[in-house]
Amino acid sequence: MAGRHYDALLIDFYGTVAAGDRQAVDEACAAAVEALGLPMSADELARRWGVAFFAEMDASNGQEAFKTLRACEMVSLRRVLGDLAEGADLEPFIVQLQEYMANPPIHADALELLRDVGVPVCCVSNADNRPLFAAIRRWGLRFDDVVSSEEARSYKPDAGIFREALRRLDVRPQRALHVGDSLHSDVGGARGVGITPVWLCREDRIHDLATCAADLTVRTLTEVRALLEGEPATMPRSQVGGTR
Repeated sequence: MAGRHYDALLIDFYGTVAAGDRQAVDEACAAAVEALGLPMSADELARRWGVAFFAEMDASNGQEAFKTLRACEMVSLRRVLGDLAEGADLEPFIVQLQEYMANPPIHADALELLRDVGVPVCCVSNADNRPLFAAIRRWGLRFDDVVSSEEARSYKPDAGIFREALRRLDVRPQRALHVGDSLHSDVGGARGVGITPVWLCREDRIHDLATCAADLTVRTLTEVRALLEGEPATMPRSQVGGTR
């Protein structure tokens, strides 16, 4: 199309197309605190687990080092609990999260964008194959391609998962736009490989690891179509953000 600034759209899934996992994490932590009699609040456990979880993902990039998201969840939770849960069965709390990942609510603005976006779209998600593809099938979502961290052996913000998406769509980084709700994973990761990042700032945010600012920020996915055509974002730079 004449005047189009971008030839392809990369898009995050959880927190962007689907609702984020904040409620699921809170519920899993509350269940763990009660079942294991932990001397901490659910909020404190969620914060500690989140830090350990993202550190585990960051250390799991590449063929040799890779761990599935499910494994990262288990390893990080066990590390955080340490002696407080020695010998305890932590599987039920991980299952809670996995069940959510397979059946999350979908944002209405995502359905609108995917219906008539006008360029090839690749979903790029820090997720295991089984829950991610189950969620996509359940909602009948149509992407031109889907790249999970399990397939790419790479977690955003690592460059590997973005490069795999670019390869599949056969598009140069400068001609691609990536939109996601995480400054750490989406904005920082896309920017690092030369893709133009757009930060989706939804209302219900979970703590973000990043301190970088987004150059392009939107409140809804319906604004992304204008950005694909080169129109300016409607919001100024911001340093508030989300995790995934």
